[in-house]
Order: sequence, then C-alpha cells, then structure tokens
Amino acid sequence: MTRVLAYRFSAFGDVAMTAPVFREFLEQNPDVEIIMVSRKNFEDLFADIPNVIFKGIDLDDYKGFFGLRKLASELIKEFNPDYIANLHDVIRTKILDKIYRQKGLKVFKINKGKEEKEQLTDIWNLNKVQLKKTVERYADVFREMGFKVELSHQLRPASHQKSGIGFAPFAQHKGKMLPLEKSYELAKILSKKHTVYFFGGGKKETKTLEKWETEIPNTKSLSGKLSLTEELHKISELELMISMDSANMHLASLMGTRCVSVWGSTHPYAGFLGFGQSEDDVVQVTDLTCRPCSVFGDKECYRGDWACLEELNIQKIVQAINL
Repeated sequence: MTRVLAYRFSAFGDVAMTAPVFREFLEQNPDVEIIMVSRKNFEDLFADIPNVIFKGIDLDDYKGFFGLRKLASELIKEFNPDYIANLHDVIRTKILDKIYRQKGLKVFKINKGKEEKEQLTDIWNLNKVQLKKTVERYADVFREMGFKVELSHQLRPASHQKSGIGFAPFAQHKGKMLPLEKSYELAKILSKKHTVYFFGGGKKETKTLEKWETEIPNTKSLSGKLSLTEELHKISELELMISMDSANMHLASLMGTRCVSVWGSTHPYAGFLGFGQSEDDVVQVTDLTCRPCSVFGDKECYRGDWACLEELNIQKIVQAINL
C-alpha cells in the first residue's frame, strides 16, 4: 500500500473540494492510502471515503518553525508516508515541504496558477478565459507522482429521496454575497412552491435566518442546529441547493446535490465552481467588464457600487432553478 500524506489547512470550501478528488483518485488507484492532515472540525468531509485516514490538528499547537518541525516529525513517526502532497502552498506548508525534503521524502505541490489569476482579476483585462479547475489542480499533484487520475466531473447523489430547496444566503466576503434584501425576496418567492431550508453559521447569521423563518411561511432555519455530519445528510436529501460562491456549493457537490450558484466579484473562470456542478446553473451579471476583480471576493469594489450584485435580478435565479 502506497501512502500519501496530504495537507490543506485553509478555508472550509477549499478543503471540501479535495474530497471528491480523493474519492475518484482512490477508486482508480485502490492500492493507495491518503492521510489527510487538516483542521479538526473538517473530519466529517472525508467520513465515507475508503482509504482516507483523516488527521485533525490544532494549528495553535504547532506555531512557528519549531512547531512545524515537531508536526512533521510526529506525522512521519505515525504514518511513515511514501509521498507528500502539498495541496495548499502557503508559507506554513512550504516550511513543511522543506523539512520533508531534508528527511529524504518526495514532495509534490499544487500549482495554484497565481499569475494567471492575477491576470484574470485585472479589471482592465478584457480577454477573460476559463482557467484550470481547482479540482484538476489537486488531481495534477497526484498525476505528478505518477498516478493516473481521470476526474468524471459528475455529481453522485448520496441520496435518491430528494425534497425541498436549501438556501445559503451568506458568504465570508461582501463581494460574494447577494444583498440580504434580495435573498429575502428570493426566499419569499421560492417558499410559495417549495419548502425552503436556510443554511448558515455563527450567531449573527443564525439570528437573521431565524427571523426570516418566522416571517416567511414554508421556511425552516437549520443555522446553528446541525453538526457537519447532519448538515451533509440534509444537503444530500435536497432537490436543489442555492448558494453563493461559498462552502455550501462544495458541500452540495460532495453530496451529489445540484447547486444553483450566485457569483458577484468572483467568477467560475478562476476554477472554483463546485465539482460536477453545471455552468448552466451559474447565475451572474455577465455584461460587466470589470468582473472578476477578485479570486476570493475579499477586495473592495473599485467602482464603489457593487454592480455585480446590486444589479443581479433574482428572477434569473428563479429561472435557473426550473423545478
């Protein structure tokens, strides 16, 4: 059994995107085992994937160079890997790479395509093109090791009993989020024909969504009520998820549930559309030449009016749903 030690410590959605890649890679290479090292609370993302051992860590326990050296030694001692897969490529993981190389291990890292992405998000660049999908960038790391990986880019429904619509109106950054009054109106329209389940997290989001539940009939807020396993199970049973360009889109992909995704200052061209999701289910303002101005949605709007979100007509989302 060949053992690959992989790590990615970042945002929830980015880690969630590795899971469908692991599943298909391991099906095609059954004599490989992946040790996935990430934040403890991401464990449930990998729960049902054979040949994945999840190692959850608290990064506060491994601060600075000496902390990372300690982590590297512990992982080698516990797992004795054959290859190292750096799926993150930030300062912390670059240090880990260096330590592993010094110990004689073969290290392979993701090519994030930083220069291409800078060009894509240059608002004066009018020739925007689709970049390689992030899931393919993950798969490339394993291909460089010499393994064959062919991603299907197909959804695999985890449940065939499907009803209701999930709606996750929040995102980490303003540039990714439909104005809340538009989301509220959308929920009102959808709830006339469907049961709508709200997804969110954190006190502020939970408070908002609970208020919506009391004001809009046929809706239910699940925010703050479910563990990650329960949330994934619920998403697997939905007919459809509506999400911003955020983690819930990737959770829908993981559960094989169709997702209509809303994009503002970011764009699927950067490669972050959910695994297996259809480009026909992408809703965005297409005639703004300044889009995308950001890979992660964390920049201020250079126009100052957030036209990419303010001008988005919610009827486009209703039409895309087509249930």
